[in-house]
Amino acid sequence: MCEKNCNLSCSECAVRNCYRRDRKYPAFCLTERFKDAAEITRDLYMSDTVDGQLARAAAEIEGEYYGRLTRLEETIRFAKKLGVKKLGIASCIGLLDEASLYAKIVRTAGIETQTVICKVGAIDKCDIGLSDELKVCPGCNESCCNPALQAQILNDWGSDLNVMVGLCVGHDAIFTRHSKAPATTFIVKDRVLGHNPAAAIYTSKFYYKRLLDEKTFPEPKSKN
Repeated sequence: MCEKNCNLSCSECAVRNCYRRDRKYPAFCLTERFKDAAEITRDLYMSDTVDGQLARAAAEIEGEYYGRLTRLEETIRFAKKLGVKKLGIASCIGLLDEASLYAKIVRTAGIETQTVICKVGAIDKCDIGLSDELKVCPGCNESCCNPALQAQILNDWGSDLNVMVGLCVGHDAIFTRHSKAPATTFIVKDRVLGHNPAAAIYTSKFYYKRLLDEKTFPEPKSKN
């Protein structure tokens, strides 16, 4: 049975019984396979640890404001429910105007902010091993994004919660690895789709049907 079903997961499920528990789980269901782990995580979320506090605050926000608040409002309500006093903002330099207005709104809610842009430290891309032709503007000084330093600065400031505004794919992963405070996202950057990455999914059967062609994603020429 496992040999047949172990490679199947939630993306292949049409039942979704884990939500209402009013149907029958499919044979490959992860909830069934990981019953013991589910009990452990339930205990974790019931505890007074950071994970428990985050889980309950997030669930309360969903229950109180489902479908009524924008993500901007939700991040602030979430912070208030957690008792956050200092909210760090890790911003892409290209979305600094948006981050600045977001910071102003957060301060209006009575929460202190500090914003750190991605180019902090001003380290040229060539200094981390990239060739000049891989810059957006070859021949110019072009600082690399520095999410580890963004996190360090906010760690040193003592942020209670960090919010990412438009960090690049991959840079967001580095930031969350180094952030001591819990981190959530306000804006996910997508320059092509106006920071609405889900649009590629919604149009994948028409305008972006090339996404379902394996030739769209060839193997990379190098690890960089």
